[in-house]
Amino acid sequence: MDFVSEYRLRKEIVDVCSKIYQKGFVAANDGNVSVRLDDGRVLITPTGVSKGFLSPEELVTVDLSGSVLSCGAHKPSSELPMHLYIYRERPDVGAVVHAHPLFSTAFAVAGVPLDKNVLAEVVLTLGPVPVVEYGTPSTEELPQALGKYIHKADAFLLANHGVVTVGSSLLDTFWKLERLEHFAQISFIARLLGGERPLSPEEVEKLNRIRERLRIRRALGASEEH
Repeated sequence: MDFVSEYRLRKEIVDVCSKIYQKGFVAANDGNVSVRLDDGRVLITPTGVSKGFLSPEELVTVDLSGSVLSCGAHKPSSELPMHLYIYRERPDVGAVVHAHPLFSTAFAVAGVPLDKNVLAEVVLTLGPVPVVEYGTPSTEELPQALGKYIHKADAFLLANHGVVTVGSSLLDTFWKLERLEHFAQISFIARLLGGERPLSPEEVEKLNRIRERLRIRRALGASEEH
């Protein structure tokens, strides 16, 4: 990856981090974002820096073993082990976002998965969102807890912690985070009104077939580009 392309991606990470901060998906210096570069390196946000006041130069470059390649004045996020685990397990993942949006984190704290098939758009684009058992942040416990779910979903509620989304690109991953929080808000309100009314198994099957067709179409489009 040339310098211009990498710097453009650094700016995209900063822009997404700013959106995450402005939307209240993180507070203070919470959360972390990373992107896998096409040469195998990973760009990740630094530890101890607010996502709303980040500059492109402050991002840290590491390899998949965790060795720091360039860092300026900062160390990589303390959640680096989780990010690297996801990249090693999921070659299809190009970006990882970890945040603490209010409603979806509340579901994570309550240990309640967002796995009811009630919104067609969520079935098509996100699928069921499991609760991952608690693992101490910044340790290998968290990647180990993710192991049971990492190949089954693209969004995860981390028990007593927050949420993680993964995707093919940074924008795809951010949109999943945004969609997850929107779904959590709708689910919370629906439960106040007496509970969700799930789609029928037949309707869910139709949506799953559409989702699979869209996934195949995207994969074919990507291969044609290369």
